[in-house]
Amino acid sequence: MRRMHFLLLLTIVGASVPAIAQPQGIDPTLLKRANAGDAQAQYAVAQAYARSQIGPQDAAQAAAWYRKAANQGVAGAQLDLGVLYDHGEGVPQDHAQAAAWYRKAALQGVPEAQYNLATLYERGVGVPQDYAQAADLYRRAAEKGNASAQFNLGLFYDNGTGVDRDYALAAQWYTKAAEQGLPRAQFNLGSMYAGGQGVPVNFAEAYFWLDLAANTWSGARQQDAVKARDLVAQRLTQIDLLNAQNRAAKWLAAHQK
Repeated sequence: MRRMHFLLLLTIVGASVPAIAQPQGIDPTLLKRANAGDAQAQYAVAQAYARSQIGPQDAAQAAAWYRKAANQGVAGAQLDLGVLYDHGEGVPQDHAQAAAWYRKAALQGVPEAQYNLATLYERGVGVPQDYAQAADLYRRAAEKGNASAQFNLGLFYDNGTGVDRDYALAAQWYTKAAEQGLPRAQFNLGSMYAGGQGVPVNFAEAYFWLDLAANTWSGARQQDAVKARDLVAQRLTQIDLLNAQNRAAKWLAAHQK
């Protein structure tokens, strides 16, 4: 079975609006430091524009200040500038530029940049399509705890994309992402337990993960999880079903505070 893949890109909160004429609301001391070349101050000014800390978002101003900080090696600025190029916010959309800035941040070990660059390699957007490179980048981000990268790496092992197919490794990476609350990972892991792929058949475990997905997903995918969960429920005794339901309820209570 080829399981589904979900690509997520980190985004900067807000919607583009006409440029702010004057940097009103920014601490004058911070702005002075930024204009004097302080890279961290430049990054802070960029974030103020991008995150609407001082008024309506101004993506063009944010991009200009991110660039100043990014050129001085600030990894967060390199990531955020890549995101702006990726989405065409404040700058013309340019996936090659996005990839270039993601790469700079990725080389500094930023997992979000490694993840975003991996998605570009997987799709062949802004860079040549290269599943092996995407897998390597997903692994780097996954090992740092990035849940989406853990899921995508699991999917690569599940489908044999960029790596040799290995259901056991797929289940391991799905588990890491599922434990962080990703419903798509919970769904795929539950399906593996139901089918005995990479893990022993365990309908109670399958129900647990599918029930979590059913309670954390939304829309059409939620209905898929509900149907799969209810099919698995038919394979459980009443006591095993009750135990699985109680376990899922406790997990949800602990993780949805």
